[in-house]
Amino acid sequence: MTRAARALVTDVRAALAEIADPKKAPAMQRYMKSSMPYLGVPTPPLRRTCRVVFARHPLDGLDEWRDAILMLWRGATHREHRYAAIELASDRRYAALQTGRTIPMYEEMIVDGAWWDYVDTIAHRLGDVLRREPARTAARMRVWARSGNLWKRRTAIICQLGFKSDTDLALLTDCIEPSLGSGEFFLQKAIGWALRDLAWSNPKLVANWVQRHRDALSPLSRREALKNIASLRRR
Repeated sequence: MTRAARALVTDVRAALAEIADPKKAPAMQRYMKSSMPYLGVPTPPLRRTCRVVFARHPLDGLDEWRDAILMLWRGATHREHRYAAIELASDRRYAALQTGRTIPMYEEMIVDGAWWDYVDTIAHRLGDVLRREPARTAARMRVWARSGNLWKRRTAIICQLGFKSDTDLALLTDCIEPSLGSGEFFLQKAIGWALRDLAWSNPKLVANWVQRHRDALSPLSRREALKNIASLRRR
């Protein structure tokens, strides 16, 4: 662990402790059904604080950046420390580091975090990696789509959110199909969300896809997928 990474992590923890509101913490923990306690720092001030701290501690290269993220993540005593780790993973100054070499780090965070508030943001970072290294990352997402871990499956399904016309339709289908028969809410919701997002750029394709897979899709996935289709067609 480098001195710069340690300094950043120490500063983040101190800065979050300074703005913590212990009165808010119990309600935040209950809402997220979290076993890990909260400091009581809502998202907007947490993000502002992270931006200030990160600017004070520039990191040099992949190893230093990854070390700081994992130190925040693994050493977390409160949930906001892990949110800060995800903020650092999302910092635009390190966008060029979003390559296939980050996949093991994100996999650890997804499996260890195992809840939607962590996983859904990390899935966007896997989307960044997918854009940069499509063949390698798509291969990993196809493996994750058949994993016994539902959060890896969810990540594979939603990692192309926001891709619009750039969506790899074959990959999306390959990531959805292994979970079509699942009764798991978080997978059903992910399938519907991914299809609804794609419908913004291609409503006809989504409507046809849902029709072809109607019997296999859960009612929740169908409702989510078709939620905006009628309004989009009227445009």
